[in-house]
Order: sequence, then C-alpha cells, then structure tokens
Amino acid sequence: MKRYLVILFAVLALLSFATKSTVVVGTTDKIVILDPAKAYDYLSDNILQNILVGLVDYKIGTSEIVPKLATSWEISKDGLVYTFHIRKDAKFEDGTPIDAKVIAWSLNRFMKLKGDPAFLLTDVVKSVEAVGDYTLKVTLKQPDVTFISRLAFTGTYPVNPKEYPDDKFFHGMPQKSASGPYKIAQWVRDVKIVLEANPYYFGEKPKTKRIVIMFYDDAATLRMALETGEVDVAYRSLNPRDFLDLKKSSFVKTYESNNPQIRYIVFNVKKAPFDNVLVRRAIAYAVNRQEIVNDVFVGLARPLYSMIPMGMWGHEDVFPKRDLAKAKELLQKAGYSASNPLKIDLWYTPTHYGLTEADVAQVLKESLEQTGMIKVNIKYAEWSTYIDYFLNGQMGMFLLGWYPDYLDPDDYISPFLGTEGAKSLGSFYSDPQMDKWIIEARSYVDINKRKAVYHEIQLKLANDAPYVPLWQGVATAASLTNVKGILLEPTQVFRYYIIYAE
Repeated sequence: MKRYLVILFAVLALLSFATKSTVVVGTTDKIVILDPAKAYDYLSDNILQNILVGLVDYKIGTSEIVPKLATSWEISKDGLVYTFHIRKDAKFEDGTPIDAKVIAWSLNRFMKLKGDPAFLLTDVVKSVEAVGDYTLKVTLKQPDVTFISRLAFTGTYPVNPKEYPDDKFFHGMPQKSASGPYKIAQWVRDVKIVLEANPYYFGEKPKTKRIVIMFYDDAATLRMALETGEVDVAYRSLNPRDFLDLKKSSFVKTYESNNPQIRYIVFNVKKAPFDNVLVRRAIAYAVNRQEIVNDVFVGLARPLYSMIPMGMWGHEDVFPKRDLAKAKELLQKAGYSASNPLKIDLWYTPTHYGLTEADVAQVLKESLEQTGMIKVNIKYAEWSTYIDYFLNGQMGMFLLGWYPDYLDPDDYISPFLGTEGAKSLGSFYSDPQMDKWIIEARSYVDINKRKAVYHEIQLKLANDAPYVPLWQGVATAASLTNVKGILLEPTQVFRYYIIYAE
C-alpha cells in the first residue's frame, strides 16, 4: 500500500507541474475581418499573425526581420528586383502546399482587391510572379529600403486559393488556410474565437494546444473575469486605473512595455471648416496632451509631438506645446471670435480603443473650449460604422490610433501623408512635394540621408497639420501568476503560441 501511495503522490506532483491544454485570454477588442487583404485593425491582424505565416517574420522579442516562408533572397544591383527562395515543407491546414505560385497569387490578390492596407504594396510593387515552383520574383517601381519590412505585415501573408475568392473579400471563418502555429476551430463573432494547434505547421509547436479568446464589452467586466479566474490573461484593454490596482494584487502578474502605438486627431482636410489650415493649427496649439496623460491614463502614456513615435530614429518634436494665446490668434485670423465661435464636431469610437475614449474626448472638448472661441459637440459611433464614416468623408475631426505595419519611420509617414495612404485614414490629405519626399526617403540606404528628408517632412506635417499627434501609449497586460510566456514585443505582435499555464 505504501508503495502505491508513493507512486500516486509522484504522479500528482508531475501533474501539478504539467501545462494546461487550454489558456483563456480576455479582451475588449473585436475582430472585424479575417481576410489579410482587408484586415487593418489590431485584433484582426493579431489573429492572422498567429494562424498564418509570411515570407518573413520578426525574431521573437525583437524588431529584427528573419526568414519565414522565404529561406533567403537576392536583390538586384539596381534595387528593383527581389528573388525569393521558398521553403518546400510549408502547407495550409488542408495539406495544400504553399509554393511560389500560391504566394504570387495571394500578393497579387492583395493588391488587386484594393483593401485598406493594399497601398503598402501597390505604392512600391510593379509586378509579382512565380518563376519556378519555389522561386518568387518581385519587381519594384523604384528602389525601396522598406520593402522587406513591409512583407512582415499580415496583408502579404498567403492564403489558400481553395478558400479565399480571387475577386472579392472573404468574410467567413477560415477553415483551409491556416499555415501558422494555430488554426481556427470556432468563431462566434463578438463572443469568442478558439484557436487549436495546426498539425501542418512546419515550425515549433505551440506551447498550449488550445487558446480561447473571449470578447468582453468593457474593461470592468474584463478585470472581473481575470480576478475570478474566468480568464487566464487580460490583454487589450484594461482601464489604466484598474491596471494600477492589479499591480498590487498577489495573484495577478502585470506586464508593461514601451509601445510604438500612437494616438492622434485626424482632420478631413476637404471638409469645412477643417479645409482651413488656420483652424487645424489653432486646434494643434489648444489641445492639452499632458492633461490626457495625467487624468485619463494616470501616467501610462506620454505626450507626443510628432507622428513618428519617440524612441524611433528620425523622431523630432515638431508640433507646438500648448499655447492658448497662439490658438486664439490663429482663430481670429480665420474669422472667429467669442461672439462668433468655431463650432465643430469631435468624433470618437467608444469601445475599440477601450472605455477611456469618452474621457479623452471630454478632455479635448474642455481644452479647446478654453480658447473661448471654440464650441465642441462630441459624437460617437461603433467601430464598424466609424470606419465607414471616415472612409466616406462624413467626419471632419475624429480620433484614431496607429499600430505599426512595419517598424520603420516610413510607416508613420507614408500611410498618413502619401496621397493614397491618407485616403484610407480619412484625412484626404495630398501634396505633391510630400509624395516626392516619401519616395526619395525610401530610396536611401544611408539613415542620415533619410533623417534629413524626414526632418523636412515633419516640419511640413506640423505646418499643414492634417493630423495632430496626442500621445504615445504604454503596452499593458495582466495574467494569473501561473501563466508564463507573455511577451509585449516592440512590434506589438502578441504571440499566443509561446504562452502556457502551469
């Protein structure tokens, strides 16, 4: 009997150190679409990062580009032709090989369908073709040092031609196209999505067999779900004050890191009164960034004075600090006064960026109205409607956020200030000189030459003010103490496949 008890205790001890087969993650974010050709919001892209693979990837925990589907590549002397050699053991979850023909089809589909992120390739790529079973050739319109980095964005990840139509976006649940660590086992929109280990993935198997991502309506419910053990991990977006409270908990572990996410005001420069640069500049002088950081985010953010984030090379503080006197002067030049105030709508979306958004809008309203010459009417719309509104030019002034497609200053410049990119963000800004500078900066391998161009770009950005940068975020997450492997990366890739619970 004693012998059997010893064996039983040994088994129980081993089980106590075994990893759980399922980890539950909670979020207040939502999935919009799981078609890489259309997906251009954080969570949709993040799911795709865990179920698909591209030609390249980021080395875990860094911003270093490493081969993935491509084992290697060569660049022609003129910088225009890239030849990729494709690995031969990659397959989709239905067993379909991922060869050069499939990748070429996917890249051409991405550009042809002209989804929101399509400009990331259409701006620079002239043609894509398979020149062998496992050899891919991409020809650029002009030399572009950002091209390889662009391939780390999910829009360029191949999908299965047996599932995704060639001539329209796919709005369903992918069941044949997973090529990464996970495949999707279940998706109940706005309720949950279940990821299971993909047996056809050529890389290291995920640490946890099943990831269940639960969607919550608000940050308070998400916090409660973590504290009651309903979820193992809370990621995007806990209320900043709740996060500070959780840091004091003995059964919760918190994570925070520098974040290249930026938040900003967008002006539709084609819509009155924001077609007047004096109005845009006046608002840039009147906003109170520090109050947003202190009162809304309790220090878990930093004021931002350029669209290129702090910590990234090329960043310069080019936007003005708060100056109400200067704001009033510009408003007077634009024809406004206390008796004839500027009347504007400020739009925000209430849940996509967390429930702090209403507070941000209120702080902005108060700071602008302190000029005595602006009256602000706050409006809001849920994310899917919000996207339609700004793409269709219905909103004149609204709040947006940006997560990098690739870690390069160009990704904070060309999507905002290039003519095509600006359309997809609802500012409709267009300037021939800016377009010329953007292409010029991409042609230089020498960082100092690129910095010189970005200096001019940022000065013109502050002068034209189609956007007003507000703050730079701090990435946060929280988990139960038995959860391991959570990594808040500089790329903002949240890798579910390295997470496990003991």
